[in-house]
Amino acid sequence: MSKKIRVLHTEWSDGWGGQEIRIINEMKAVRLKGVEVFLACREFSAIKDKALKNNIKVFTLAFKGNGDLKTLLALKRIIQNYSIDIVNTHSGKDTWVGGLAAKMAGAKFIRTRHLSNRINHSRLNFINELADYIFTTGEIVRNDMIKYNRIQENKIISMPTGIDESIFNPENYKKDECRMKFKLIDDEIAIGILAVLRQFKRHDLFLRAAKILIEKYPDKKLVFIIAGDGPQKDNIKNIINQLNLVSNVRMVGHINNSPEFLSAIDILVLSSDSKEGVPQSLMQGLFMNKPIVASDAGSTKDLINKNNFQLVEKGDINALVNGVSSFLHKSHKVSSRKHMMKHFSSSVMAKNIMNVYTKILN
Repeated sequence: MSKKIRVLHTEWSDGWGGQEIRIINEMKAVRLKGVEVFLACREFSAIKDKALKNNIKVFTLAFKGNGDLKTLLALKRIIQNYSIDIVNTHSGKDTWVGGLAAKMAGAKFIRTRHLSNRINHSRLNFINELADYIFTTGEIVRNDMIKYNRIQENKIISMPTGIDESIFNPENYKKDECRMKFKLIDDEIAIGILAVLRQFKRHDLFLRAAKILIEKYPDKKLVFIIAGDGPQKDNIKNIINQLNLVSNVRMVGHINNSPEFLSAIDILVLSSDSKEGVPQSLMQGLFMNKPIVASDAGSTKDLINKNNFQLVEKGDINALVNGVSSFLHKSHKVSSRKHMMKHFSSSVMAKNIMNVYTKILN
């Protein structure tokens, strides 16, 4: 019987958003394929609790910065003591110490790049070049790293986050019951955004578009729902007050059941202007056959398949308004799920990851 592959993931971030969700879901997906998974993160990070709830072995380390020698040596010991085969790093700070520890301990080093903003191309920023393989969450990021960061084409692949097709299945949810959970009444048209409350998600643009749409369609009962939590929470509340949108906008905070939210709303909006890989909320919405208006940020366009959603210019409020308006004029039946299951399910992601594991270990 062959030895189980053992993979240690490292994550410096202490928040809970698309990146951290991706890590946990990836670990669960490959575990179903027989891989033994471990996580090294900071003591008070949200991902630590999620990992423990999923029975994943967790090591807590300081991850103070790129040159944190104490964390690097601790990682090296973990790799050796637990016979780790592959170290997969996720943020900048843990990539330096995790990547170097892997190299020192004789393990393979995979770097996952989640964001789409360009990496400093200085020769001193060589850590990505040391990786045995690189996963990006979109084609734009992959192409950028080949062009600007000296990464060989045969060592880097776009590996979008896989979505669990059994959970994100519109047939599993009754829209009326889901609308009741979010206190939506019959004739209200719910336009939602599902995103961590960070600046690049451009909730300010979403709200300014909401103001225009409310004035444009006075005969329609438009309700705008913001799902998510994060550092921009107070700023978003202030904008709601400044635009006199208190009666039209609801902030529902972090939600644990995204499919219910997606089932409840009528239109999903993604208003980001940067940093996106392939956005998970957009993928989830497509699995749920939702009408979607999304800005052309990061690798969003990787998900385009005929007319499965409206792709609009990032940062353009008029384009956002026109995109939503097109769905308000007439009902649209969206059937994006079949394409998504073929290319972007968690089982497809797990299969592709296992192919890379086998390749680099052999």
